[in-house]
Amino acid sequence: MGASKSDSFSEEHNQLATLFKALSHPARIAIIEYLLTVDTCICGDIVNELPLAQPTVSQHLTALKNAGIIKGSIEGTAICYCLNKEVLEKMEGYFFTITKKLKGKCC
Repeated sequence: MGASKSDSFSEEHNQLATLFKALSHPARIAIIEYLLTVDTCICGDIVNELPLAQPTVSQHLTALKNAGIIKGSIEGTAICYCLNKEVLEKMEGYFFTITKKLKGKCC
């Protein structure tokens, strides 16, 4: 197996790659869209919204949480999740910078 080249890139490049990798599954996009419709929710609510088994939903939630896209807090026996606005704003800023630099350029 080849060596990782992630140390050849800036910390910001690696952080953004981690965020975008966490978004690379349609179930994770669906989770984010569901979280936009509620203030907070427990894992069971998300399981009811997706056509996936509870362990699979938990894996996707873990991937999103590890990337920092969602935050979770334990309330009794439930884990409540919400979107991490600061991280989403960082992603928005990245795309804003790209589109701003792209204006007027065409290949």
